[in-house]
Amino acid sequence: MELACLDLEGVLIPEVWINFAERTGIDALRATTRDIPDYDVLMKQRLRILSENGLGLADIQEVIAGMRPLEGAPEFLDWLRERFQVIILSDTFYEFAEPFMRQLGWPTLFCHRLGVDGDGRVVDYHLRQPDPKRNAVIALKQLNFRVIATGDSYNDTTMLAEADAGILFRPPQNVIDEFPQYPVATDYDQARGLWAEASLRDL
Repeated sequence: MELACLDLEGVLIPEVWINFAERTGIDALRATTRDIPDYDVLMKQRLRILSENGLGLADIQEVIAGMRPLEGAPEFLDWLRERFQVIILSDTFYEFAEPFMRQLGWPTLFCHRLGVDGDGRVVDYHLRQPDPKRNAVIALKQLNFRVIATGDSYNDTTMLAEADAGILFRPPQNVIDEFPQYPVATDYDQARGLWAEASLRDL
């Protein structure tokens, strides 16, 4: 059986931290895994900026409450779910994700948790496991699933490498240049075509 593994931000929803940066005017919060491959470096930078500016979880959740999935994302996800079992493998946090999961019809999500103190300040983050996307794909393959994966950033590339087939969706040029082995979809119609090519079944 074939199983679909998708990144969340940049593939189905907008980048949360970029939207938060735009709302707060703090340009340094625009950095994502498209820019900084080391997730620990990226998150420590984010936590430091939040602390320096007195921003907490509620401030981020307020921005998320006004966000919507990318145009066409719910329909693309529905198309996938008619053909595959789907798991979202994301480096987001459960404290961020609920509004998006509701809008996307509650797909299965594997992600992380934030450490929040009694005053609502984000003081830490807790990975589900090291290299979580790749390790999830390894585990799913051990259950005899064939995995097709899609992502857009550096932190997706180990997942794509471990999958039986990997597809980049709207990646930045630097990721395209560094990982030319993966086909690139620039919209959901192209993604459907690449998924059909990657599948062993007639879609």
